[in-house]
Amino acid sequence: MKNLGDMMKQVQELQARMQEMQAKLEATTVTGQSGGGLVQVTINGKGRMTDVAIDPSLLKPEEKQIVEDLIVAAHEDAKAKIEQQTQAHLKQMTGGLPLPPGFNLPF
Repeated sequence: MKNLGDMMKQVQELQARMQEMQAKLEATTVTGQSGGGLVQVTINGKGRMTDVAIDPSLLKPEEKQIVEDLIVAAHEDAKAKIEQQTQAHLKQMTGGLPLPPGFNLPF
């Protein structure tokens, strides 16, 4: 049963590291952009949008739809970046723990 005890210890360590990683991710922010930088969206590690910056040249009534589309595109860019960072942190954190292929920890 020593192996079971060692495995439980590893699970507890992993759980503690995951909580630490989640706190770090929430404090992490990334900025996505679209339209060559005319629209920028900042999100935190949980995917919550925290800031939007729109170049004044886009603030014309006839370009409303373009601005809306650029905001969505910038948000998707930022979201993709945070997902990449999350996966990199997760891979680094679980590097020594033998997880079955395809096993994804919850995020």
